[in-house]
Amino acid sequence: MTASGSNGGAETQMVLHTDRKRRWPPLVSKLVGFILILTGFGFAIPGVQLATLGGSSYYLLCGVALVAAGMFLWKGSATGTWIFAATAAGTLAWALWEVGLNGWALFPRLGIFVLLGALVTLAHRLRRSRARSVGMQSGRRRWAVIAALGILSVAVAAYALSDREGPLEIADGPAPSPAASIWPFSNGSSRSDRYSALEQITPVNVEHLQVAWKTRLGMPPAGVVGAIQATPLMINDTLYTCNVINQVIALDIETGAIKWRFDPKLDLSTVAMGVCRGVAYYKVPDATGPCAERIISFSRDARMFAIDAGSGRRCAGFGRNGEVDMTQAMGAVKKGYYYLTSGPVIVRGKVIVGGSVLDGQSTLEPSGVIRGFDAVTGKFAWAWDMGRPDDHGLPPPGKTFTLGTPNAWAPLTGDSDLGMVYVPLGNATPDYVAAHRSDVMNKYTSSVVAIDVDTGSLRWHYQTTHRDVWDYDIASPATLIDLPTSKGMRQALIQPTKRGVFFVLDRRTGEPLVKTVEVPVPQNPVPGEKLSPTQPYPVGMPSFGGEKLTEAHMWGISPFDQLWCRIKFRQARYDGDFTPIGMKPTIVYPGYLGGSEWAGVAVDPERKLMALNVNHFAMYNQMITREQARKDNVKSYLAGSVPINLKAWPQEGTPYATRTGGFLSPLDTPCIQPPYGEVAVVDLKTRKTVWRQPLGTGRDTGPLGIPSMLPLPMGVPALGGPLVTRSGLMFIAATQERTFRAFDMRNGNLLWQDRLPAGGHSGPMSYYSKRSGRQFIIIPASGHPQMKNGQSDYLMAYALPKKK
Repeated sequence: MTASGSNGGAETQMVLHTDRKRRWPPLVSKLVGFILILTGFGFAIPGVQLATLGGSSYYLLCGVALVAAGMFLWKGSATGTWIFAATAAGTLAWALWEVGLNGWALFPRLGIFVLLGALVTLAHRLRRSRARSVGMQSGRRRWAVIAALGILSVAVAAYALSDREGPLEIADGPAPSPAASIWPFSNGSSRSDRYSALEQITPVNVEHLQVAWKTRLGMPPAGVVGAIQATPLMINDTLYTCNVINQVIALDIETGAIKWRFDPKLDLSTVAMGVCRGVAYYKVPDATGPCAERIISFSRDARMFAIDAGSGRRCAGFGRNGEVDMTQAMGAVKKGYYYLTSGPVIVRGKVIVGGSVLDGQSTLEPSGVIRGFDAVTGKFAWAWDMGRPDDHGLPPPGKTFTLGTPNAWAPLTGDSDLGMVYVPLGNATPDYVAAHRSDVMNKYTSSVVAIDVDTGSLRWHYQTTHRDVWDYDIASPATLIDLPTSKGMRQALIQPTKRGVFFVLDRRTGEPLVKTVEVPVPQNPVPGEKLSPTQPYPVGMPSFGGEKLTEAHMWGISPFDQLWCRIKFRQARYDGDFTPIGMKPTIVYPGYLGGSEWAGVAVDPERKLMALNVNHFAMYNQMITREQARKDNVKSYLAGSVPINLKAWPQEGTPYATRTGGFLSPLDTPCIQPPYGEVAVVDLKTRKTVWRQPLGTGRDTGPLGIPSMLPLPMGVPALGGPLVTRSGLMFIAATQERTFRAFDMRNGNLLWQDRLPAGGHSGPMSYYSKRSGRQFIIIPASGHPQMKNGQSDYLMAYALPKKK
């Protein structure tokens, strides 16, 4: 009886176990079917909206097919497997037709089908375990089809992400000349070419580069954010640089030990974000003793300082106790409305000063006047005020320099030989409207201007964007080079732009040295505005502005945010370059973070090679009426009260305020497909691109600001610039990724990289130390609040290992 009872219990357990096995496949099939149905509705419902906007009908059709496949799987029918397989095959064909073998573009289109295919395969395999004879063979065929599609999709994406094309090779330059060991200017030389003649670190041994020392420059106080964007100077075995709160620091070149620190006691109430882009060095002719060699620096609260290079003490004979108030004759300057970020430039004993004016607040913001000061005494020397073009003195008592004129916040470039300073101008304030501007403002906005350093008179100007209402400030310094042309060697100037195009001008006259044409651009702005019918394009140089966007360029981490971006693209106005910002959403591409930024380019003057990095970033902007601005509580900035609104600019004094922002998905990722940052080399002799490639991986970026940790080449946004060396290397950090890299100038091969404690958003520099007989490479690693890539205060030094 006991045995019989035991056997009965075992039989019962076997029956229950068998019943669970029988129920398991249908439950999985229903679950997978339910997932397909949800996914299908996620495609089809917004797909209807996209189709009615004139967009792709793929999402609607695909959504319907997925719903059908899910319903059959819910019922346990193998027909669902076949419908899904056909949908996946159609998606693969559509994706390849729309974007070709672009791995990142294929990712949101195919990635979800790889995941869904795995689930369908699982359901199929469990169902197959119950099949018999013919049904089993049919199941194997279905499994093979789905598996093949999955493998093909992964293979296509992997192939597209790989580097398939071998870059072009270029010939080596002439024999080496004696290497320069110092770095006397923030941009390397007075030519702003970011070039080092040192050759100890080469493409052969750069893989052995290692950290030689690292020094903390000083973190900002709580509540202050910023970035160290200064490229240090190296003179007399000392490095000179500045930190986020404008302290000037002198360091030992071999050890990084701090020799002295000068603190300007920055008024932090004026600081929305701390920035310092460098300092300048000046040796007083025939002078000895204290301040014969001096460092000139600026502060965010609009002061200029002269500091003894040896001790860090103020130069008492400069201005008042070593400082000059830069708000003289600027009118009533509100806190934070006028500030100095880029380092000084000194030409023929004159400190030439531009200045930053707060964007987008009103028509009566401080003047963009360019001024010269005596480098020894700090006394005012001259002004170039475009509203008073023939008067280079200070305004009479009670008067000011012309308010609201285009300002020069980017670094300036001096030319001692020709006695000129080349000034990259931005916009008259506010940025996004032009009707209120005077004729002279519209004449000089977004122009490179050559000014006589002895008198302050205008020599020439060249405008890179006419009647700029897109915030296309010239953000980069001009780079000087002797350039071979069909008419012989010319003294040239290369002017990078946010548009990703590069103007090449004769620096004596402003005449274009490459073919430059005026091209018709879109019209029909908001009422009251007038646009230029054409814009200049230097077609004789390679363009890195990006191709015209289409719906197919829309991107996302998933097909759902990609679909959202497609809808937003169709809802906005976009007619290509220079689409006017209107009362409906407008896509501006390149956006104001596009093209080249404040660090500019690097040029090998011997081989005539230009190294550059550019951003590809789109904006989603919209004009709003003054009444709507009041309803939305869009107010002008007031230090300590109203914070700077980076999403809406009040533009008081004009009929319109402007909403601005990056063209981003709900997951805070760009709506346009990668790359978002590129690095390239251009041969200036042939005007051809030698190579170009994405810069940076997705390791430190991801949806909602969460790092993906995926070290896949992607091309990420970058703020900062390159360094080139005579040995044929290009060094660059700059990216949102916390990485410092070295490339082979000849072919773009990545030869070395190192992880930084935070993003490096300065231009690197190089010098030689006699004490150890080594070449050093220097990069600050501070991170950047807009990049969300850490915050640090390290100055990093790299060198080859010491010889034993």
